[in-house]
Amino acid sequence: MAVKIKNYINGKWVDAVSKKTLKSLNPANTKDVVAIVPRSGKKDVDNAVKAAKKALETWKMMPAPKRGEILFRAAQLLLENKHRLGNIVVREMGKVKKEADGDVQEAIDIGFYFAAEGRRGWGQTFESELKNKTMRSIRQPVGVFACITPWNFPIAIPGWKIFPALIYGNTVVFKPSQYTSVCAHEFVKIFEKAGLPKGVLNLVNGAGGEVGNPLLNHKDVNGVSFTGSSAVGKGISKICAEKLRPHSLEMGGKNPIIVMDDANLELAVEGCLWAGFGTTGQRCTAGSRVIIHKKVFDKFQKMFLTRVKKLKLGPGNKNIDVGPLINEEQLKKVHDYVLIGKNKDKAKLLCGGNFHKTGDCRKGYFYKPTIFTNVKPSMRIAQEEIFGPVVALIKANNLQDAIKIANNIEYGLSSSIFTQDINNAEIAARDIEAGLVYINTSTIGAEIQTPFGGLKSTGNGHREAGGAGGAIETYTELKVISTDFSGKLQKAQIE
Repeated sequence: MAVKIKNYINGKWVDAVSKKTLKSLNPANTKDVVAIVPRSGKKDVDNAVKAAKKALETWKMMPAPKRGEILFRAAQLLLENKHRLGNIVVREMGKVKKEADGDVQEAIDIGFYFAAEGRRGWGQTFESELKNKTMRSIRQPVGVFACITPWNFPIAIPGWKIFPALIYGNTVVFKPSQYTSVCAHEFVKIFEKAGLPKGVLNLVNGAGGEVGNPLLNHKDVNGVSFTGSSAVGKGISKICAEKLRPHSLEMGGKNPIIVMDDANLELAVEGCLWAGFGTTGQRCTAGSRVIIHKKVFDKFQKMFLTRVKKLKLGPGNKNIDVGPLINEEQLKKVHDYVLIGKNKDKAKLLCGGNFHKTGDCRKGYFYKPTIFTNVKPSMRIAQEEIFGPVVALIKANNLQDAIKIANNIEYGLSSSIFTQDINNAEIAARDIEAGLVYINTSTIGAEIQTPFGGLKSTGNGHREAGGAGGAIETYTELKVISTDFSGKLQKAQIE
């Protein structure tokens, strides 16, 4: 049964000003309408930004430990509601239940991590070259943040953005994907129940351009955090550059996994299976290119194919391995790339390559797990992000050749190498052009205490999550304060 959800603006649940609506569908069964969603526009954005701007004055002055106490309660509520929220992710996004619960767990982890940040020092002290002078740096909030999130991690990614934004004293206007509006609605309800003051977090639902454009162009938005496609991200970058506005962009990936001739092949197959078909390949960290040493190529291919053929498709609430794609557009995109792989790239299709419309899958957006072999690094299926259950197998002559293939791409997010040779591992870690390098494990599996992000067309250099260089760089401005108590005007560098 469909629920009717609302926007959350200035501490109240409200319809879109226009009263227009959208439908959120279950991708495993398109006859199942999950929710009726507000189709918001400029007026709704204006109201949300106005509320966030007003709330900023008191929120940023609240001591950070007190902000942290509210966020701790929110994280605790997420933990208490983990399986309930996971079921919503299954129904609205299509994830397998274990993955859906893991999606929520990421938000729980990031919540507790950043709640604790409220009691950690964010600045530094410096030694002056002058007598009777002290210098220190402090971190201050950027202001009103637009947080724009995708559908593939509908609880985790909002958590990655909103918890750090709030602990550092910013206020937020949250624009989720229209395909996971219920997940966003339930996520924001958690913060409301935790006691977050009105206006600090505002939710505006709706279609991308209808909400995103007025939000990005609003004069009172001080910063932008976006996760999504590279094409959209580049457009956001241009808008922010014109306004000299801080922004953090996490975008696409075409991630390589290198399998060396000395690799534990059972482990490598397991890692490639998870990287290629976890979340039905709908991850920016998906391992969509497997680069295999020529000595073990045939053996690996046979083992991998055997495992992929055993994967079970179906709705995420069943005992299955691979769920649906998110919508019809994504289903068509994946199939179009498969046709390119077969007809234009002339790669060899090993398995899959078509829609899956039988049994429990007949009413949803299901696509068979697909493997291509005889793939050349220059082929489109080896260069462009497909964002679906499609994996390309590429043969390499040696480690140097494998690294060259891995780097010959416009993206640089995640990467992996399977090898028993520490020298191979260290060379790969040094030379692969990616923000994340995994050794003897999958490209999927970031932990929240480390910075997350990539190079080249993957992002703009700012990182998500914790650690030095992580979210603190996005959500704070640095200020240096110098105090001279000498009683005279001292001039640095001038005698």
